[in-house]
Amino acid sequence: MPVFFLGTRAFYLFANLWNNFDMDTVLLKNVSLTSAGSKPVSLLIINGKIAEIFEVDKNFAGADMIDLGAKRVVPGFIDIHSHGAVGVDVNLADTEGLFKIAAYLAANGVTAWMPTLVPDSDENYRRAISAIDGLMDRQSDRPVAQALGVHYEGVFASRQMCGALRPQYFKRFTGKEVAELPRLRKGVHMTTFAPEVEGGIALAEELTQNGWIASIGHTQADPMTLDGAFAAGARHMTHFFNAMTGLHHRDVGAVGWALTRHPVTFDIIADGIHVNPKVLELACRTKSPDKVTLISDSIAPTGLGDGDYELWGERVSVENGRTKNERGSIAGSVITMLDAVKRMRTLGFSDADVSKMASANPAKVLGIDKTHGSVEIGKRADLVALDPDGNVDAVMIGGKIVSQTLSVS
Repeated sequence: MPVFFLGTRAFYLFANLWNNFDMDTVLLKNVSLTSAGSKPVSLLIINGKIAEIFEVDKNFAGADMIDLGAKRVVPGFIDIHSHGAVGVDVNLADTEGLFKIAAYLAANGVTAWMPTLVPDSDENYRRAISAIDGLMDRQSDRPVAQALGVHYEGVFASRQMCGALRPQYFKRFTGKEVAELPRLRKGVHMTTFAPEVEGGIALAEELTQNGWIASIGHTQADPMTLDGAFAAGARHMTHFFNAMTGLHHRDVGAVGWALTRHPVTFDIIADGIHVNPKVLELACRTKSPDKVTLISDSIAPTGLGDGDYELWGERVSVENGRTKNERGSIAGSVITMLDAVKRMRTLGFSDADVSKMASANPAKVLGIDKTHGSVEIGKRADLVALDPDGNVDAVMIGGKIVSQTLSVS
């Protein structure tokens, strides 16, 4: 009996062909990839995954073919911090409301996201988690950004750095509170916390030991406390610069600590409002695009334009794209990940670096980079085709076109 030795690429393609005679197969032709240089390639998508990347003059019988006309294709954006959009707030949404958010995100190039909760009552937490469970149970066959889990922002936060959060819902950590937080039946669990709160280092240990991603934010912790949180497993920071102590030449602050702690990563809101564009560029280049994740921190008014809205128990106004609550604080953003990507390109970051910050790095933060975040054989076919102006031309999620201006042949 003959024995065949196949390389990784050939083996993956062979395995798909052998096991899937009635497979869903799509051939994307004339694709411009940053990793492939200037020469267009083709992507063979089988059952939702990238099966092969090859020269454009090859074809594949039986595949639905889409010619992208040498448009730039990037990995789908992953937003790890979104409170809502199109009038729907994650804290209040039912499952259908979450689908509305997810559809809007997909139309703007987001292929995966983390529904994000602000501090709330235990009753509302339970209801919101039930709604997210419902979304995750039904989303795979829907043309929407796929929810990956839940992000609890600020359950254990500093009252002095509450920002737009509601401190009346902050919790103290006494040892049992993490176990009492409602959890999804499946998916990633992330929380933003301040390590200086009572029991904060023990909290970081409890979170990491129970599989949570512990992200530092809404904090005024000193470097020693931050070092303790790092040792306990907290390696990421939420919306860098915002709701944390800044950098001063005689006081390193949380910002300076993160910039000088090489393994620490951070996410940042690239709307030009939360962080001045020059400071945004300085921080991302200082830390390096390998360590930075772009987020939207979008809220329910996203996509609705300027106006006054009721959100989190108070009036939030949006004027010229800037949010403000009744306390005078910025209350999240009204941008999409696509807006953040465009801004980073205007600041001179390369397409490869922007893709890291919008796709690869958030996948690493969430621990899903083996399946998400880059255009590689064996990974999910979560892709975005962009026109020359950087606008979305087509979106593919799990190998299915969910938004496009192109025809299938």
